[in-house]
Amino acid sequence: MANEALWYYAIGFIILWIVAILFRKQLKIDIEGPFLLRRTTRLRGLIDRIAQSNPRFWRYFLNVGIPVSFFFMALMVITLVYSLGTLLEAPQVQVVLPGVDLPGQAIYVPFLYGIIGLFTVLVVHEFGHGIISRVEGIRIKSIGLALFAVIPGAFVEPDEEDTKKASKKSRLRLYAAGSVFNLTLAAIALILLNLISLFVIAPAFQVEGMEITRVLPSSPAEGVLTTGMVIQSINGMSTSDTNNYIKALNSTHIGEKVTFVTNKGVYIVKSGVHPNNNTKSYIGIGTEPNLVLKSGYPPYFETLTDWLLNPLVDILYWIFLLNFAIGTINLLPARPLDGGLLLSELLDYKLSTKTVNSITNLLSIFLWTILIVSVVYGTGRGIALL
Repeated sequence: MANEALWYYAIGFIILWIVAILFRKQLKIDIEGPFLLRRTTRLRGLIDRIAQSNPRFWRYFLNVGIPVSFFFMALMVITLVYSLGTLLEAPQVQVVLPGVDLPGQAIYVPFLYGIIGLFTVLVVHEFGHGIISRVEGIRIKSIGLALFAVIPGAFVEPDEEDTKKASKKSRLRLYAAGSVFNLTLAAIALILLNLISLFVIAPAFQVEGMEITRVLPSSPAEGVLTTGMVIQSINGMSTSDTNNYIKALNSTHIGEKVTFVTNKGVYIVKSGVHPNNNTKSYIGIGTEPNLVLKSGYPPYFETLTDWLLNPLVDILYWIFLLNFAIGTINLLPARPLDGGLLLSELLDYKLSTKTVNSITNLLSIFLWTILIVSVVYGTGRGIALL
């Protein structure tokens, strides 16, 4: 499955670039290095109306957002530096493509939910920059879509001269805006999904076993266990809820024949070595609690939950996770990320331009090196393990 998804991405990459090169004038596409750009002046009126609806609120909102941005900047640097200790065992940064499941990959992003989540990331991030640009009196040259290889993006181009003329505080608001908007949307999505999960779904359902939602490619479970099975016990230990399931799974050993009792029969899986930890056993499945409707609730509520509430919770979860992850990564103090521009602007209050450039250039090289090595090694190793 992962192989097929990677082939789809590769074929899509080739087709998009061929079309872009052959019809660049007709489609008004600019090719800048590895990027495809499609610029437009549309939506500027909408951004203006939103910005001018309450400029005072937007400035206050970003005044709060600036220290929040620096907090996450520091947190991300600490996290990235700490990850050096496990860089060659379990890289913390990987390219995660929706629909692609690789061995050792920290998370699997379902294709549809991933696309929806990424769309919200791009729109909210760039609208944030656009709104604050207009609040600060900075003209917008263009708005557009970008494509880096097969990774989509969006951009807002503030006028460079207007940006230079703006005050330092205005520029701080502008550079922080994208990530602050992402983090705000992430917080809203997290609150909503918890309200639905805790106060609508949880009271009506009880957990009975763990349902297999994915079987990782090239894992011991592949060809033995399948999605949809409900695990009732592992080696005789009950998996009635998440805690019991984790305890049962952690009690297994490398090379052991593990007995899974499921609603579809009994299966034996010989555990392997975990891709990210050679001391830990590995089965290679993803699970979630199997929810059963409690007595006293009408049967239609289960159908409503399956078709509406659970998908809504899933969408909110990926909107939260992708906005939080991409929003905080963008705050790394490495140029040309917004975090690099923020740090440069902050240091410029007290230091000379030459000193600021020296500090930010060295920091950018250091952080980009960690990111690139993590992505190349982690993703490449996952592909090699297929």
